[in-house]
Amino acid sequence: MNAKSKFGLIGLVIGAAMIASPVMAQTDVPGHPRVNEVNNRLDNQQNRINNGLKNGTMTQGQAARDEKHDSNIARRESVDEAKHDGHLTKQEQKNLNHSENHNSRNIYRQKH
Repeated sequence: MNAKSKFGLIGLVIGAAMIASPVMAQTDVPGHPRVNEVNNRLDNQQNRINNGLKNGTMTQGQAARDEKHDSNIARRESVDEAKHDGHLTKQEQKNLNHSENHNSRNIYRQKH
């Protein structure tokens, strides 16, 4: 591996970490079960991506794409919460879960 490709790989890892940072900051919110479900699923998917990178079943590019999708879900969740004083409606939760299901299937396919 030459120096140029090493720097490219390092840049990709740093970029993926920056994209994933909003997702990784999710915590349980007392009294908000819909929010907690979405946050816990995002955390679980981030752990699956990290495991795929560690064991070599997922490339950096695949991980970056999946982290970007999770970051978009987290951003949509924040927008939805802002509309309802930190809560999610059942329909918003359903829409977010649908997106998470889609990304979860992609992560599974990439790792197997």
